[in-house]
Amino acid sequence: MQSFSTADLLDEYPESIVLMENFISYGEVSTFFGEAKTILAPEDNSLVRQALETEGNNQVLVIDGGASRACALVGDQLALLAIENEWAGIIVNGYIRDSAVISEMPIGIKALGTNPRKSIKRNRGEVDIQLTIAQIPIKPRSWIYSDADGIIISEHNLLASE
Repeated sequence: MQSFSTADLLDEYPESIVLMENFISYGEVSTFFGEAKTILAPEDNSLVRQALETEGNNQVLVIDGGASRACALVGDQLALLAIENEWAGIIVNGYIRDSAVISEMPIGIKALGTNPRKSIKRNRGEVDIQLTIAQIPIKPRSWIYSDADGIIISEHNLLASE
């Protein structure tokens, strides 16, 4: 994976958008990037599992759980699927569980916090739609860059020429 820092990318591409939310880094990988695959997951991670069961092609799965504290949308089993299917990382506008196990897994995951309660499976949600997280629009196939400093979003691959 190419190395980068979001600070340097923003210096070079100031038109990029910063996702200003208090995401906490989980997983062994702190820096990741890729094209966004978006999922709206209202307290239901059924579609998250379906997405992670497919070939990730180094994409970043962006899950909008509406910042709900009611349940976790990602746990160690879904993190394992992400690793096995070559997803670059996961960003959850919501909560995860199994954080101790995930902290030792080779995947980048950012979320708002933890909750041990799993979601109820009702097959609710939408895939590949524009999300709005912290008043920032995130379109499918946008480019997501995440490191210790934060998350930035661009319409094009900022590392393509490197």
